[in-house]
Amino acid sequence: MLLLKSLRPLRRLLSPPQRRPSTSKSSSHLSLPSRRSLHLPRAAAAAAMGSVAGDAVRLAYPPVRRDESVVDSYHGAQIPDPYRWLEDPDSEETKEFVAAQAELAESVLAGCADREGLRREVTRLFDHPRHAAPFRRGDKYFHFHNSGLQAQSVLYVQDDLEAEAEVLLDPNTLSKDGTVALSTYSISEDGKYIAYGLSESGSDWITIRVMHIADRQDMPDKLSWVKFSSISWTHDGKGFFYGRYPAPGVEMDAGTETNINLNHQIYYHILGSDQSEDILCWKDPENPKHSLGASVTEDGKYIILGTYDGCDPVNKLYYCEISSLPHGLEGFRETKEMLPFVKLIDNFDAQYQVVANDGDEFTFLTNKNAPKNKLVRVNIKKPEVWTDVLSEHERDVLESADAVNGNQLVVCYMSDVKHTLQIRDLITGNLLHQLPLEIGSVSEISCRREDKEVFIGFTSFLSPGIIYRCNLASTIPEMKTFREISVPGFDRTSFEVKQIFVPSKDGTKIPMFIMSKKAIELDGSHPTLLYGYGGFNISITPSFSVSRLVLCKNMGSVVCIANIRGGGEYGEEWHKAGALAKKQNCFDDFIACAEQLISSGYTSNKKICIEGGSNGGLLIAACINQRPDLFGCALAHVGVMDMLRFHKFTIGIF
Repeated sequence: MLLLKSLRPLRRLLSPPQRRPSTSKSSSHLSLPSRRSLHLPRAAAAAAMGSVAGDAVRLAYPPVRRDESVVDSYHGAQIPDPYRWLEDPDSEETKEFVAAQAELAESVLAGCADREGLRREVTRLFDHPRHAAPFRRGDKYFHFHNSGLQAQSVLYVQDDLEAEAEVLLDPNTLSKDGTVALSTYSISEDGKYIAYGLSESGSDWITIRVMHIADRQDMPDKLSWVKFSSISWTHDGKGFFYGRYPAPGVEMDAGTETNINLNHQIYYHILGSDQSEDILCWKDPENPKHSLGASVTEDGKYIILGTYDGCDPVNKLYYCEISSLPHGLEGFRETKEMLPFVKLIDNFDAQYQVVANDGDEFTFLTNKNAPKNKLVRVNIKKPEVWTDVLSEHERDVLESADAVNGNQLVVCYMSDVKHTLQIRDLITGNLLHQLPLEIGSVSEISCRREDKEVFIGFTSFLSPGIIYRCNLASTIPEMKTFREISVPGFDRTSFEVKQIFVPSKDGTKIPMFIMSKKAIELDGSHPTLLYGYGGFNISITPSFSVSRLVLCKNMGSVVCIANIRGGGEYGEEWHKAGALAKKQNCFDDFIACAEQLISSGYTSNKKICIEGGSNGGLLIAACINQRPDLFGCALAHVGVMDMLRFHKFTIGIF
């Protein structure tokens, strides 16, 4: 078996899952994500697929020192840890280890005869324009666009949807190699300013800057030591809320440290001031591992504070009425007091995400006594009575609900790992319209409550992307194509996608998508890539990938996605069925899917390549240890491999 391990730092794949890329309110959104979904990496390991087409070759790995003196005691059991020295990423010995492993991997990949041809084909097909849905702030429209091979998408601004678009922010100009990324952003309500966060080389640390949109000039504002933060403007445009950690006591490069970050805090930054003058709005020193998020409601009346303990779909919820502050937010500069937040939800028994509010009447999406989610309403000043607006569905998962056109909702459900869309009444929850949608994934929903139309991003295994425009003011809303992504040279009619349900070890039916060229012979001859994740309530939904299609087209490969337990495909119960003491279900599910592919004639054990990243890397490592006979190649990217000590480092705290 050939095992290739990515050695890049553990980062976003284990970070608290973020809301789907919606521009309906801002890129920063409080509360738990309404859509926890991941798409497969575009750069699937084509070279590795070439390696499994022939006989496996035993590799001569570089020698690695074992330190037999390191032994830990766990409940009386002595557990040796001979590679503890690798926990120091800055030591010369660790750097030499990484270099030797990288050299070995490159020597193997260099021997793949198809590598350059595949690279050229992937590059050719990937060189196509891509668009995101537009959104409005003030009297301007904004959208992201990538011309094809740009490392980062560019943010554009235009006076209206028919006007010529102008570049507002191009992250590609901020570094020669494209390693500076736009990680978060938020545009003020009047459309005059954009606060944006930049990260370098994939780090979770971001630096927030502020630009005056009219003249494209950066202001002197610069905010450091920001991580896992939203940005939310007050409606007067004077400033915004954000989250940060205390600055470390020593000089260091953000992103190279492996220590756990503690004491997340919420600040309010007043435009034009130094970060040292920012107002500390909330901290929780008694719970240093908790993370925080703050967001201003769409009517500008309230600040909503969410507190999170790890990645489970639960949170506390507090609120503060901005208009009730006698001296406004600026008054807290002098008093040095924190904001007078009122506790609405003060335990971690469920998740609560704000959908809309009419004054004190709030509508939430929650999994309280509803593992597949529901909508509820409460008067936050009289929180004794909670009313169901939209009850939990028997089978489908309520993924998101966005207020639009006054008292309407765009509601997205997941049904057997495929999205459906509805228009419902915000007040009663009644169904108004079912929106037509192909089998695939809703990638973004762009609207605000004041808007009469909504923009909906859609993708699937065979659809590069469509942005629909739906006018809700019409009697029967129509999904009209606003923009459609076209890939030159791609013919979707040459491929087919199937969804099957595989019985796992305990009989549970596991969904699996299978993509291949049409009418392949089921003779066991096809190299097969099987991808899985199975964790953190994250769903792996259909998405377009040039690299996967190249594998199918050029190498006769089969690409499969196993929607194993631990994810969010069927709600919180599905998640819990693959977590903690039930984690073995994830491995059993994945193994069952591999066995099904063999018994159905798609492939053989020597031609299966399994792939996963982060939590999925753990999945791959466990499966090759439990069933080394079943797989010919394994790709374990940034896997959580040391289950006894991972919680001591960076995002392992969650």
